[in-house]
Amino acid sequence: MSPEETVIAEATSFVDKLNQIIIFPTIALLTAVAFLIFVWGCFEYFINASNEEGRKKGVQNITYGIIGLVVMVSAFSILSIFTGTFGLGGELRCADDPTSGGCENVFKLPDSSGTPPGGNSGGGTEPGGNSGGGTEPG
Repeated sequence: MSPEETVIAEATSFVDKLNQIIIFPTIALLTAVAFLIFVWGCFEYFINASNEEGRKKGVQNITYGIIGLVVMVSAFSILSIFTGTFGLGGELRCADDPTSGGCENVFKLPDSSGTPPGGNSGGGTEPGGNSGGGTEPG
């Protein structure tokens, strides 16, 4: 493996681990927190129906919860659009379940001719075949 391929493999591994360990769990955690704040605000609003200050506090928590949910759904949507635009949807699906169909060659580097392994560059090869004519990396 050349030094460039090693760097690419390490960078890909780092980004994959960053997504799996930090980014996606953080989005899920913050979404759950925002939802709980929203629910707590609803609870406060109904429990303090006769108390003006209690209702204001409930409305404030409902507002913060809704803002948090909108921000987290927006973050998830932007991330999904980004991955779809740059063709990373398969990589994310395969990162979640590497044993699913079509994930055999997703995380392999292109061969020396620049053709993705198992990729079909329009030459009529079977899926999973090497259309570049070179050897499989690895």
